[in-house]
Amino acid sequence: MIQNTTRYTKTAVVLHWLIAIFVVVMFAIGWFMADIPKEGPKQSAYDLLDLGIYTWQLSEEVTARTFYFNLHKSLGITIFALIAIRILWRVTHKPPALLTSYKAMERKVATGTHHLLYLMMVAVPATGLLTGITSKYGLKWFGITIIEGLANKPIHEASATAHEVLTFIFLALIVLHIAGALKHKFVDKDGTMKRMSIFK
Repeated sequence: MIQNTTRYTKTAVVLHWLIAIFVVVMFAIGWFMADIPKEGPKQSAYDLLDLGIYTWQLSEEVTARTFYFNLHKSLGITIFALIAIRILWRVTHKPPALLTSYKAMERKVATGTHHLLYLMMVAVPATGLLTGITSKYGLKWFGITIIEGLANKPIHEASATAHEVLTFIFLALIVLHIAGALKHKFVDKDGTMKRMSIFK
């Protein structure tokens, strides 16, 4: 049985899975909105990702591109806040030690991957927010204006490129992270996944 000292705190676990869900949703929206044309009919309701699961109602009519880009920015701001809380919690609460069954190489890979994941969790939304700030539209959080657009095209294009590149790096690290977790679950059959499980 896993001892409590090998588990992350409940707050860390909740933040981990909450951010994970947000990140998956952000990847889905980012992928979906990439091919939306700049011009299009305006609507006051959108079937989210055209899945037939949830229809988002708006107070005014906007194009599909405007809706999804604003939603992407709003969720990005929310994720950035959650990540800031998570980092603060990590700094003030020492994480549990790695399992003693880990090999030396596994320890290095696990530690390095976690550090890079934290770096990407900051860099990806940060470049996304900078892209929004330097556009002519600025940043809105679910309709509330946070920062007016600076309309700085050179910085906007550079930050947009950086955001896209870092997103793919982030995705690769997440795949590596999931692959490692599955290996520990089904190959090594150790208690790694129980450390971050919502259920004891």
